[in-house]
Amino acid sequence: MNERDRDRAEEEASRRRVKVTDKRRVRPDGPPPSSAPVVEPGGGPVPGVAEPASPAPPSTASDELAEARRQASEYLEHVRRLKAEFDNYRKRVLKEQTRAVEMASEPLVRRLLEVLDEFDLALMAAEQKPDFDRFLHGVELVYAKLQDILRSEGLERIEAKGKSFDPGQHEALLQSGEGDGEPVVADVLRQGYSMKGRVIRPAGVRVLRR
Repeated sequence: MNERDRDRAEEEASRRRVKVTDKRRVRPDGPPPSSAPVVEPGGGPVPGVAEPASPAPPSTASDELAEARRQASEYLEHVRRLKAEFDNYRKRVLKEQTRAVEMASEPLVRRLLEVLDEFDLALMAAEQKPDFDRFLHGVELVYAKLQDILRSEGLERIEAKGKSFDPGQHEALLQSGEGDGEPVVADVLRQGYSMKGRVIRPAGVRVLRR
C-alpha cells in the first residue's frame, strides 16, 4: 500500500468514528416544553412527570354577593317578625297588668256588698216600723261586721288617746296648754288607720302640753 492509499484509509476510519447527533431530537431531563401531558406508548402517564394544573374556574364573586344578599334579607325578615311578636307580647302584658290593678279590690268590694245589703234592710225596717232601739242594735251589728271585714284585710285603728304625740301617726289639729313638757294626745278628733303596718291616714288629734 503506497502512502496515498494509507492516507485515504485513515480519513475514512476517522469519518466513521465521528457520530453526529441532532440536539433538536434529544428530550431534556425536565418536563417537556409542551403543555400536553406526557404519556407512555401504552397510553398511561409517564411516572414521575406531573401533569399540568387544570385551569382555574371562573370567578364566583357575583354568586357569593347574591347569596349574601339573600341571607341578609332573611335575617332582616326574621328580626322584623321578632319585633312584631315582642310588641304584641308587651301590649298584652300591659293590658293584663292594667286589668289586674283595676280588679285588685274586687274581693274586698264583694265582701262589703254584704254590709251594704244589711244597711238597706235596716233602713227599710226603720221606715216601716220605727223602733230606735232595734235600729240602733242593727246598725251596731253591721258596723261590727264592717270592722271584721276591714281587719281581715290588714286594716288597724291607730290607738292615739293618752299616747305621746308621734308625727308619724298623729296629726295635730288642735293644741292646748302652755307647758314645756312632752306633747300628749288629749283627744282624738278623727280616727287614724294603718294597713299591714303602714299608716294610710294619721289620727287627727288635739295635743296637750303640760
